[in-house]
Amino acid sequence: MAQVSVNIAGRHYRMACDEGQEEHLMRLAKDIDSRIGQLRTAFGEIGDQRLTVMAAVTIADELYEARARIRALESDLEGQRDARASALARLEAGEEAVARTIDEVAERLERLARDISPAPVTTIGMG
Repeated sequence: MAQVSVNIAGRHYRMACDEGQEEHLMRLAKDIDSRIGQLRTAFGEIGDQRLTVMAAVTIADELYEARARIRALESDLEGQRDARASALARLEAGEEAVARTIDEVAERLERLARDISPAPVTTIGMG
């Protein structure tokens, strides 16, 4: 496990993370520190614990909204997949109908060709 030292709200924390995740963890900590700083600017010195809780609630709210958007997008995607499957089924049915019609027309043309063809002439030899 890797170790990372981060600074959040003026306090240093040493945290463990998976190898290769150090930069990601540092970005997350920086984002949290920035949010706490923004809240401190907006509300003043109301206490680190209160600011940290407010930042956590803000982040949780954003996460909740993001998950709701993901669910809506997944639902839309499922609807699009269903519509696509339905359209493909209609297309296949249409192609089958066209193929049947072509076969029927070909049979009619063959019958017409037979009907209008002159009868074969047979010659009887005399001889």
